[in-house]
Amino acid sequence: MMLTLARRESLWGVAFISPWILGALVFTLLPMGASFVLSLTNFDPRYPDAVQSVGLANYQRLLTDPLVYQSLGVTAKFALVMLPLTLAVSLGLAMLVNNPRLLGRSVFRTIFYMPAQIPIVATTLIWQGVLNLHTGWLNGALAVIGVAGPDWLNSPFWVYPGLSLISVWGMGTMMLIALAGLQSVPTELYEAARIDGAGRWAQFWNVTLPMVSPVLFYNLIIALIGTFQYFTQAYVLTNGRGDPDNATLFFNLNLYREGWRYYEMGYAATLAWLLFVIVLALTVILFRTRSRWVYEGAAR
Repeated sequence: MMLTLARRESLWGVAFISPWILGALVFTLLPMGASFVLSLTNFDPRYPDAVQSVGLANYQRLLTDPLVYQSLGVTAKFALVMLPLTLAVSLGLAMLVNNPRLLGRSVFRTIFYMPAQIPIVATTLIWQGVLNLHTGWLNGALAVIGVAGPDWLNSPFWVYPGLSLISVWGMGTMMLIALAGLQSVPTELYEAARIDGAGRWAQFWNVTLPMVSPVLFYNLIIALIGTFQYFTQAYVLTNGRGDPDNATLFFNLNLYREGWRYYEMGYAATLAWLLFVIVLALTVILFRTRSRWVYEGAAR
């Protein structure tokens, strides 16, 4: 009787998750398999009947393609800026709107979250105007205090801070995740820390950070994946050219150009698999090292 009941429960469980399993097969695993097959061909969507198998030629090509290394360098450089900035800003905003002494906390939460609901293309076009060298609001504000604003979008150096501003502006989702982590910290820990004479900085370092470290770890993984998939903003700002001087030629933008501008879909699929392997390897490294800086007791 118990075995039958357990079997029934298992069948009901499989029935309930079957839509997810079907979706994963149809929309994830099958496309991944198809892309791997394409990576072994010279597929050109303009001439689908002329497709031929080229073996590992596409993989050999990416090892000697200078644009692959350049686009990886651009992506890595941007990740070194964005990942710590993402964690710091999202946690800082969460701490701000979690402060009980802040008047209108709900209003500020809504204001900080609203940009995340605006389509990325619209956001990028808005910031393109804000960061304009001559008519942009940001340079106009800097001119008021006597500072000459930089050419945010046409300077190989300043384009990264410009793109970072666009990304930070839409960080509402990560702020809410960090806020949920802050609100789950037991208040008794802060009371005990104050009794022991800990100041605000000591409370933040010894209580807040360890307790929200699982949430920060989650935000880090999501930010890492998002950074290596960075595409839309760079494409909209430069019309897919990677200006200035390929400073915004992110890996995904290079992948897009190979597939949809040069119609080398086989090689583009190869680049996609390289991106998958890189992100997977970095994610595995983070999971392997999380015990060194993530307080697992907070999750329990």
